Amino acid sequence: MSGMTSKSPKIQTPEQLARLEKQRVAKVEGAQALAQVDKQYVDVRKNMERLRALRLAKEAEDALNPPVVVAKKEEGRAEEKAR
Repeated sequence: MSGMTSKSPKIQTPEQLARLEKQRVAKVEGAQALAQVDKQYVDVRKNMERLRALRLAKEAEDALNPPVVVAKKEEGRAEEKAR
């Protein structure tokens, strides 16, 4: 006899096979979930950047063209206070 031991494939029970399949599926689904979270993070950051650019453009426009303020009549308020 030779001194080498041969590795024979282990016979796995249905429970072991089911557990291995469950672990494989969990690993795949976990990777998909992480990829989805990463994509959502990128999408949120892009949207925030778009909204920031819109806000800054509006603020710059408002600074160049301040809104016209119309003075209100003080008579109406004086009459209301007297009542």
